[in-house]
Amino acid sequence: MTRKQRRLTIIGGALAVLAVAAALVLNALRDSIVFFSTPTMVAEKHIGPGRRFRLGGLVQPGSLVRGQDLAVTFEVADGGAKLPVAYKGILPDLFREGQGVVAEGALDANGVFKADTVLAKHDETYMPKEVADALKKQGHWKDDYGKPAAAKDAAKPAPVSMRDGAERTAGATQ
Repeated sequence: MTRKQRRLTIIGGALAVLAVAAALVLNALRDSIVFFSTPTMVAEKHIGPGRRFRLGGLVQPGSLVRGQDLAVTFEVADGGAKLPVAYKGILPDLFREGQGVVAEGALDANGVFKADTVLAKHDETYMPKEVADALKKQGHWKDDYGKPAAAKDAAKPAPVSMRDGAERTAGATQ
Protein backbone atom coordinates (compact mmCIF):
# COMPACT_ATOMS: atom_id res chain seq x y z
CA MET A 1 0.00 0.00 0.00
CA THR A 2 1.35 3.36 -0.94
CA ARG A 3 1.32 6.42 1.28
CA LYS A 4 -1.52 8.00 -0.67
CA GLN A 5 -3.68 4.86 -0.36
CA ARG A 6 -3.05 4.71 3.41
CA ARG A 7 -4.09 8.34 3.82
CA LEU A 8 -7.26 7.82 1.79
CA THR A 9 -8.06 4.70 3.85
CA ILE A 10 -7.60 6.60 7.13
CA ILE A 11 -9.69 9.56 5.89
CA GLY A 12 -12.41 7.22 4.61
CA GLY A 13 -12.45 5.32 7.92
CA ALA A 14 -12.66 8.56 9.91
CA LEU A 15 -15.57 9.77 7.76
CA ALA A 16 -17.35 6.44 8.24
CA VAL A 17 -16.91 6.66 12.03
CA LEU A 18 -18.23 10.26 12.00
CA ALA A 19 -21.24 9.22 9.90
CA VAL A 20 -22.07 6.37 12.30
CA ALA A 21 -21.70 8.70 15.31
CA ALA A 22 -23.95 11.33 13.70
CA ALA A 23 -26.57 8.68 12.88
CA LEU A 24 -26.55 7.42 16.48
CA VAL A 25 -26.91 10.95 17.90
CA LEU A 26 -29.78 11.81 15.56
CA ASN A 27 -31.51 8.52 16.35
CA ALA A 28 -31.22 9.19 20.10
CA LEU A 29 -32.55 12.75 19.71
CA ARG A 30 -35.50 11.66 17.56
CA ASP A 31 -37.51 10.66 20.63
CA SER A 32 -36.87 13.93 22.47
CA ILE A 33 -37.75 16.27 19.58
CA VAL A 34 -41.16 17.86 20.14
CA PHE A 35 -42.84 19.57 17.20
CA PHE A 36 -44.97 22.73 17.42
CA SER A 37 -48.57 22.80 16.17
CA THR A 38 -51.57 25.11 16.27
CA PRO A 39 -55.14 23.81 16.72
CA THR A 40 -55.74 24.15 12.97
CA MET A 41 -52.59 22.13 12.21
CA VAL A 42 -53.69 19.44 14.69
CA ALA A 43 -57.03 19.12 12.90
CA GLU A 44 -55.43 19.09 9.44
CA LYS A 45 -52.69 16.57 10.29
CA HIS A 46 -55.01 14.29 12.28
CA ILE A 47 -52.43 13.88 15.03
CA GLY A 48 -53.20 10.68 16.90
CA PRO A 49 -53.53 10.16 20.65
CA GLY A 50 -50.31 9.73 22.60
CA ARG A 51 -48.00 11.60 20.23
CA ARG A 52 -46.21 14.44 22.05
CA PHE A 53 -46.18 17.92 20.56
CA ARG A 54 -46.34 21.57 21.56
CA LEU A 55 -49.65 23.34 21.14
CA GLY A 56 -49.64 27.11 20.69
CA GLY A 57 -52.31 29.73 20.32
CA LEU A 58 -54.46 32.12 22.30
CA VAL A 59 -56.40 31.13 25.44
CA GLN A 60 -60.07 31.60 24.59
CA PRO A 61 -61.83 34.19 26.79
CA GLY A 62 -64.40 32.54 29.06
CA SER A 63 -62.95 29.05 28.66
CA LEU A 64 -60.79 28.90 31.81
CA VAL A 65 -62.28 26.53 34.42
CA ARG A 66 -60.44 25.78 37.66
CA GLY A 67 -61.16 22.44 39.33
CA GLN A 68 -60.02 20.50 42.37
CA ASP A 69 -56.34 19.92 43.22
CA LEU A 70 -54.89 22.49 40.76
CA ALA A 71 -56.76 20.97 37.80
CA VAL A 72 -57.45 23.51 35.05
CA THR A 73 -59.18 23.27 31.70
CA PHE A 74 -59.21 25.89 28.96
CA GLU A 75 -59.40 26.17 25.19
CA VAL A 76 -56.58 27.22 22.89
CA ALA A 77 -57.53 28.72 19.53
CA ASP A 78 -55.72 30.16 16.54
CA GLY A 79 -58.67 31.71 14.75
CA GLY A 80 -59.45 28.63 12.68
CA ALA A 81 -59.92 25.91 15.28
CA LYS A 82 -60.14 25.38 19.03
CA LEU A 83 -58.65 22.59 21.10
CA PRO A 84 -59.59 21.83 24.73
CA VAL A 85 -56.61 21.60 27.10
CA ALA A 86 -56.48 19.91 30.51
CA TYR A 87 -53.61 20.70 32.88
CA LYS A 88 -52.89 19.81 36.48
CA GLY A 89 -50.41 22.05 38.22
CA ILE A 90 -49.56 25.64 38.97
CA LEU A 91 -50.08 27.95 36.01
CA PRO A 92 -47.54 30.69 35.24
CA ASP A 93 -48.27 34.07 36.87
CA LEU A 94 -48.85 35.74 33.50
CA PHE A 95 -51.29 33.08 32.27
CA ARG A 96 -54.69 34.62 31.50
CA GLU A 97 -57.49 34.47 28.99
CA GLY A 98 -56.86 36.17 25.67
CA GLN A 99 -53.06 35.77 25.95
CA GLY A 100 -50.64 33.62 23.98
CA VAL A 101 -49.76 30.24 25.43
CA VAL A 102 -47.62 27.24 24.53
CA ALA A 103 -48.51 23.90 26.13
CA GLU A 104 -46.55 20.67 25.83
CA GLY A 105 -48.23 17.28 26.06
CA ALA A 106 -50.32 14.85 24.02
CA LEU A 107 -53.89 14.26 22.92
CA ASP A 108 -55.94 11.67 24.78
CA ALA A 109 -58.49 9.32 23.19
CA ASN A 110 -61.28 11.91 23.65
CA GLY A 111 -59.41 14.61 21.70
CA VAL A 112 -58.47 16.63 24.80
CA PHE A 113 -54.89 17.89 24.92
CA LYS A 114 -53.38 16.70 28.22
CA ALA A 115 -50.64 19.22 28.97
CA ASP A 116 -47.79 18.55 31.36
CA THR A 117 -46.15 21.95 30.78
CA VAL A 118 -47.80 25.34 30.19
CA LEU A 119 -45.80 28.41 29.20
CA ALA A 120 -47.27 31.91 29.09
CA LYS A 121 -45.77 34.92 27.38
CA HIS A 122 -43.36 36.61 29.76
CA ASP A 123 -43.82 40.27 28.83
CA GLU A 124 -45.95 42.40 26.59
CA THR A 125 -43.68 42.11 23.56
CA TYR A 126 -42.83 38.40 23.59
CA MET A 127 -44.57 35.85 21.43
CA PRO A 128 -43.07 32.57 20.19
CA LYS A 129 -42.17 32.82 16.51
CA GLU A 130 -44.33 29.85 15.63
CA VAL A 131 -47.39 31.38 17.34
CA ALA A 132 -46.78 34.74 15.64
CA ASP A 133 -46.42 33.05 12.24
CA ALA A 134 -49.61 31.05 12.78
CA LEU A 135 -51.53 34.19 13.82
CA LYS A 136 -50.24 36.05 10.76
CA LYS A 137 -51.29 33.17 8.53
CA GLN A 138 -54.77 33.11 10.09
CA GLY A 139 -55.11 36.91 9.77
CA HIS A 140 -55.28 37.56 13.54
CA TRP A 141 -51.97 39.39 13.84
CA LYS A 142 -51.94 42.83 15.51
CA ASP A 143 -49.22 45.18 14.26
CA ASP A 144 -47.99 46.04 17.75
CA TYR A 145 -47.33 42.41 18.87
CA GLY A 146 -43.69 42.40 17.87
CA LYS A 147 -42.79 46.01 18.61
CA PRO A 148 -40.67 46.81 21.65
CA ALA A 149 -42.34 48.71 24.48
CA ALA A 150 -40.37 51.89 23.64
CA ALA A 151 -41.82 51.96 20.11
CA LYS A 152 -45.36 51.53 21.46
CA ASP A 153 -44.85 54.29 24.01
CA ALA A 154 -43.40 56.71 21.42
CA ALA A 155 -46.86 57.30 19.97
CA LYS A 156 -48.30 58.20 23.40
CA PRO A 157 -48.04 61.78 24.66
CA ALA A 158 -45.42 62.36 27.33
CA PRO A 159 -46.86 62.40 30.85
CA VAL A 160 -46.89 65.74 32.64
CA SER A 161 -46.11 65.70 36.34
CA MET A 162 -47.98 67.78 38.87
CA ARG A 163 -44.73 69.53 39.73
CA ASP A 164 -44.32 70.77 36.15
CA GLY A 165 -47.78 72.31 36.26
CA ALA A 166 -47.12 73.88 39.68
CA GLU A 167 -43.85 75.44 38.43
CA ARG A 168 -45.62 76.87 35.39
CA THR A 169 -48.42 78.29 37.56
CA ALA A 170 -45.95 79.76 40.10
CA GLY A 171 -43.91 81.32 37.29
CA ALA A 172 -47.01 82.90 35.74
CA THR A 173 -48.08 84.61 39.00
CA GLN A 174 -44.69 86.14 39.78
